[in-house]
Amino acid sequence: MAPPAHQSHRSPSPSQPSGKGEVSDLKLQLRQLAGSRAPGADDSKRELFKKVISYMTIGIDVSSLFSEMVMCSATSDIVLKKMCYLYVNNYAKSNPDLALLTINFLQKDCKDEDPMIRGLALRSLCSLRVANLVEYLVEPLRSGLRDGSSYVRIVAATGVLKLYHISTSTCIDGDFPSLLKQLMLNDPDTQVVANCLFALQEIWSSEASTSDEASRERDGLLSKPFIYYLLNRIKDFSEWAQCLVLELVAKYIPLDSNEIFDIMNLLEDRLQHANGAVVLATIKLFLQLTLSMTDVHQQVYERIKAPLLTLASTGSQEQSYAVLAHLHLLVMRAPMLFSSDYKHFYCHYNEPSYVKKLKLEMLTAVANEDNTYEIVTELCEYAANVDIPIARESIRAVGKIALQQYDVNAIVDRLLQFLEMEKDYVTAETLVLIKDLLRKYPQWSHDCIAVVGNISSNNVQEPKAKAALIWMLGEYAQDMADAPYILESMIENWEEEDSAEVRLHLLTATMKCFFRRPPETQKALGAALATGIADFHQDVHDRALFYYRLLQHNVSVAERVVNPPKQAVSVFADTQSSEIKDRVFDEFNSLSVVYQKPSYMFTDKEHRGPFEFSEEVGHLSIQAPATDNVILAQRVEENDKDLLLSTSQREDAGAVSNNGSAYDAPLYDGSSSLLAVSSAPPSTSASQPSFDIDDLLGLSLQPAPAPLPPSPPVLHLNAKAVLDPGTFQQKWRQLPISLSQDFCMTPLGVASLTTPQTLLKHMQGHSIQCIASGGQAPNFKYFFFAQKVDDKSLYLVECIINTSSGKAQIKIKADDQSTAQAFSDLLQSALSKFGMP
Repeated sequence: MAPPAHQSHRSPSPSQPSGKGEVSDLKLQLRQLAGSRAPGADDSKRELFKKVISYMTIGIDVSSLFSEMVMCSATSDIVLKKMCYLYVNNYAKSNPDLALLTINFLQKDCKDEDPMIRGLALRSLCSLRVANLVEYLVEPLRSGLRDGSSYVRIVAATGVLKLYHISTSTCIDGDFPSLLKQLMLNDPDTQVVANCLFALQEIWSSEASTSDEASRERDGLLSKPFIYYLLNRIKDFSEWAQCLVLELVAKYIPLDSNEIFDIMNLLEDRLQHANGAVVLATIKLFLQLTLSMTDVHQQVYERIKAPLLTLASTGSQEQSYAVLAHLHLLVMRAPMLFSSDYKHFYCHYNEPSYVKKLKLEMLTAVANEDNTYEIVTELCEYAANVDIPIARESIRAVGKIALQQYDVNAIVDRLLQFLEMEKDYVTAETLVLIKDLLRKYPQWSHDCIAVVGNISSNNVQEPKAKAALIWMLGEYAQDMADAPYILESMIENWEEEDSAEVRLHLLTATMKCFFRRPPETQKALGAALATGIADFHQDVHDRALFYYRLLQHNVSVAERVVNPPKQAVSVFADTQSSEIKDRVFDEFNSLSVVYQKPSYMFTDKEHRGPFEFSEEVGHLSIQAPATDNVILAQRVEENDKDLLLSTSQREDAGAVSNNGSAYDAPLYDGSSSLLAVSSAPPSTSASQPSFDIDDLLGLSLQPAPAPLPPSPPVLHLNAKAVLDPGTFQQKWRQLPISLSQDFCMTPLGVASLTTPQTLLKHMQGHSIQCIASGGQAPNFKYFFFAQKVDDKSLYLVECIINTSSGKAQIKIKADDQSTAQAFSDLLQSALSKFGMP
């Protein structure tokens, strides 16, 4: 007899209902306890209330208990009151009709003898945020502003602001701003003053555009008497209130330097405050007050160093990072003032990567003649760090210090020693830095090339490092015996190289090597030009074609263009403009400093990207079809797994060699490294130089037959086609993929594609409508549709464009499979004309 199947018996979690009837059971129990004054009734209510709140917290709908919860709120137990208020505020907005049931007991609690209950009831009443119940807030708020308890007045001051957002007219007509102003100027409690100030700032700022009185009142907050009134009481304020006051004072313009010194002397002790927010707000005020006083401004830097360094070394890692971000901004503005404190920026083993990265940037900035040796020694230790990103950053930091002309001799020796560590990432970063050093210090080429020449190109895999190595092979081909042969081996593996940057460098380096060592490089250059012209990437194709025609024209001119005499680079471009840095400094003590960019770059929609994605993956903004202006509309949920923007750069080996361009380019026949000239020159005299260079590079003189021009498409599309998102979605799931292909965008098209909208109107001009689009550079994604004029059959398109590779990945689904290729030709024709004048 088989043993009985094992059944697991697991007790239900106290935070989850064990069955569908759990909420009904709670409702019954709450109803039995409503109005009960029996001993222990409040304890039973507490347990039931805890269950209700826990269910509500995890997302279970317990709104059906609203009436029972309100009936059970008739108690003097403050814990029950709090839980009941929490429940009511959570469901009041979504159930405004039920919220009306709470008005009586909340108004009654607003008159309770216990000030804590009065305050809690008033806060809950103002938090209902139901426009129909505004009339019930006015009198409790008036009473609250006059209440003898400071806690109730604090709540009432914030409640006025909530009333303003619920019903502006009720707040203004009830003269609440005047009541707040009177309370702010006369109340002995500093927290009441702070809440009134906060509410009035927001109310008057919002009303200033439409009311002259509100504008005058807002400006009155920056009057000298009021500012000094706040400053004289600032020590009594809470940390939050102190920050609020300091932000207000930062907008005040003192009359003269004496007033500036008075304010700074009054607030100097705030620099020793234990709260980092108060210290940063004070520092911001000091820096802004002294911007026009150069000597005093520098003294402020000296004064604020110690508080910032202390804050950065105490507290949590997150707090340290926020302080370090502000310190980083100051170091970048005045590095010499922090040069003696460089040891504070040494990395500790237990610090997170984001803190270490900031410290490395500051170490780079404060390096000078006196401390370079110690800083570089410390940075070299980090190069062996187990944290690879930090090891990379430390090597870059060493190179940046060398580019600042501090102790270059010793630093170059250190960098060359990195190449002996035989770690891929160390070698890669070092090669990139050596390339930059040689551009600035050509006199070090002999020592550097001697070491670099021993590195096998097979051991360098990272694109930037490989590009740097190739640059050195071309630039110093006369000093590296194996340079032509290393380049030739790389050209033989051209198809295996994914990076367009490496292929571009390979073309240029081979040209340079050819001018220095022609016999050894002749074959390699011919192969490089042939494969380059056949390359699918537009930039590589164009450069190879340019070099080929340059050599056809005149070899001497080509040498002067590709390999001219160079001067050493004196200064490398800064990655961030001074205007942006100044803007970030103006927004000191804000997220702008942490993000290292002005606020408009992460708050304005045009800088975040014009299309918003919802929290769930696959939601794209829908475009209204067949309109002149691109506008946002409803969103469509795309369930296809492949509807997401892809950052992969798949390269199809069968891509068209000339990318659909109209260039008269030589064709690569694929059987040898020969080039075939596609069309003969118009005159014999003009063709002779090209014959000479063809012979030199081993190129074929036989012209390839000119390709037949493509037949014009016969497909006609409906210019006013309309399709709703639901139908598009349904058809996209049902139809099979008719065509899937890659298309190379023109350089003008890539340059014009800065935002998704730029392409939409162009495609509408070709009777191809957009129903959804999204993304930001370098990846943009579109869903197009078109309709035949005669039989109304539809074509659906998914188009993913990567501007860095210049490629568009296209998938077409069609009702009429036989015309899918004709539609594809129309689509590609439209894309090829994008960006053209």
